[in-house]
Amino acid sequence: MNSISPSDQQRRAIDAPAHGCVLLSGPSGSGKSFALEGRAQRLRAEFAELELLVLRDRSDFARLALRYAGEGVRIVDDVEAERAFANACEPLFAMDWTNFSKEQLDPEIPGLRSPARFLNSAFRLIRRLREQAVDPDEFLQRALAGATDFYGRPPNFVDPRLLSALKRDYHDSLNVDAPELQRQYRREVDLVKILGELYRRYVDSTQSSGRMTGRDAVAIATGKLRAEAARSNVPRQRFALVDDAELLSPGELALLRALFGDGLDRVTLAGRTLPTVTNADSIELIEQFRSPPALLAAQNAALRKPVAPVAGDELELLRTKTVREEAVAIAQRVREWIDSGTPPQRIAVLFRSVRHVERYEDALLDRDVPVATLGDVNVFADRRALDALALLWNAYDPFRHEWLLRTLSNPALGLSDASLAVLCAEPANPQTPLFTFDAEAAPTERASRWDPKRDLRLGWNVVRGDRDADLPEETLATLRRFREMRRAWTKLIGNAGIDEFARTIWRAALAREGRAGSARDAAQQLVLRRLLDRLHAFERESAAATLFDLLDFARLRAASDLESCEDSDPNGCVSVASIDAVRGREFDRVVVAGVRPGSFPLWYAPDNFLMSPRLGVVPRENVGDARAARTAKFSYYVTANKAAEKYYRREREAFAYALGRARERVLVTASGSPTRGITAPELLEELRAVKLPARALEAS
Repeated sequence: MNSISPSDQQRRAIDAPAHGCVLLSGPSGSGKSFALEGRAQRLRAEFAELELLVLRDRSDFARLALRYAGEGVRIVDDVEAERAFANACEPLFAMDWTNFSKEQLDPEIPGLRSPARFLNSAFRLIRRLREQAVDPDEFLQRALAGATDFYGRPPNFVDPRLLSALKRDYHDSLNVDAPELQRQYRREVDLVKILGELYRRYVDSTQSSGRMTGRDAVAIATGKLRAEAARSNVPRQRFALVDDAELLSPGELALLRALFGDGLDRVTLAGRTLPTVTNADSIELIEQFRSPPALLAAQNAALRKPVAPVAGDELELLRTKTVREEAVAIAQRVREWIDSGTPPQRIAVLFRSVRHVERYEDALLDRDVPVATLGDVNVFADRRALDALALLWNAYDPFRHEWLLRTLSNPALGLSDASLAVLCAEPANPQTPLFTFDAEAAPTERASRWDPKRDLRLGWNVVRGDRDADLPEETLATLRRFREMRRAWTKLIGNAGIDEFARTIWRAALAREGRAGSARDAAQQLVLRRLLDRLHAFERESAAATLFDLLDFARLRAASDLESCEDSDPNGCVSVASIDAVRGREFDRVVVAGVRPGSFPLWYAPDNFLMSPRLGVVPRENVGDARAARTAKFSYYVTANKAAEKYYRREREAFAYALGRARERVLVTASGSPTRGITAPELLEELRAVKLPARALEAS
């Protein structure tokens, strides 16, 4: 796109009337963001006295909501919100509700046999309800009405079209009679009451504590603004520009309507697809500026649009036998791009999810390619972060043997398996001391938290040296050095902040990965910096937090599947990122990796509780005296609603979006033999079928 002179279409968007709603649509690379920036400059110049809101992502909406959500509100992430929800669930799992004691609820509830799974599924449902701007009262009303509607007038479960679309394995779930449907209805109603009560408790806890997610703040702010609007107290002296508006949740759209009215006066929405707004000025950008013809054709093919073969080698397709070969081939090609002059920060390796991309990252680091992993990556579960956390645990409590073993076997100490076996065993002639002094074991806060059951032999042998005589001289020297370092570390506990405490320990005992200044060294430092930033933030927010609180915070975070990294600055590195982490960004060259069913697209795995606007809650698990594992309602809903088809359509859109991030070249890779694409689409093979030229890439 010409960054100096806008096209005629972009000029029309920039010059559109300031009042009223403007809908700016167009495909990726059509210059929507460019036109939006030009419109922002114009509005600032013409209406300098009015506020201009530029909203690009959900964090922007969260900050906007904070203005109206009330005093003392603080935004937290989903990990902390899930813990708050778990606290709300505790009485349920203890069967401590009065409804249970009065036998008003049946304890045989779908999903309740596995409390952890129930909690995760219920929290995901509540997140969706918040995004859909559905409050607890509306949820309960919709769910009960939907249950009555479905079971009062059940569909035809023997419809041939329904049976042919449903897997034969689940046909038994539709073999139901009136008594069975009544039994499932009663359990669904009880489930709805439980979910409604949990939802209400969660909302009450977020409002009372003031700690809430962005979506919670948006919901609360919207409610307060609507109340103010009824009294005509909402100020209208502002404009708003919203980029990537196709990602707007119903809750965020409701917030905009509460601020600007139902007609979204003075709001400009830019995106691929946009909501319907009455009397809006709709402008469509048709011309595509970013991607060359071959990549544009590939995007259309991914969306199942008709395309003609396009000449050009901008698109490369590669399928290897193994994931390892795929990772090595990607690293080889990225290294070639950098050596030919493409800056690392202008390259991206994109995945549907980056939770399990260590093999790809290692292959890039082996070729000294600087990388920064972005998206749904859990820094607390990173191997390098776990090594660093282990040392902090060692200083605090040497009897946490899982952390101590990790340190002893890591490169900095490098004890052999034979030495570890010696350290884990009893001495040849063990003698129980008559007196045990705190200084001997040096576990922090031992007097207040000591548990004799945790009096583990490994800890004593390392701290006190009960088996020193049985160790080789070299191993003994290493162990004594660690013992002395640990004694020095314990003196810092309570006398230093987490920053000084951690850096002191890591400098002394954490092995450097790679030579100084190498890509592998830089990647390790990036992980440690992210980890320390998170620990430091927790320390600032919790003034009374102890070292144990900090370490337990990290432990809980490592176990969560809701962690993510929002650091979006590549800082001279190749971005190894999930699709969602590069929204609104573009690169010169892109690798779309792992394009095989189960990786990209991810498998369709419906949750335990779905929510239908018409049918209410749709539970998957059939419990009690059940004839089938699935409920009849679930099998009917996911089949009649074509849930899997809609899911894979969204996956196709994500794939097309990834292809559209590149200005020059895209490499699409996969591993293993292609499937027939029946259960999930084979996106790479579909591109090959379009007969776009593919350069051969030799994996090494």
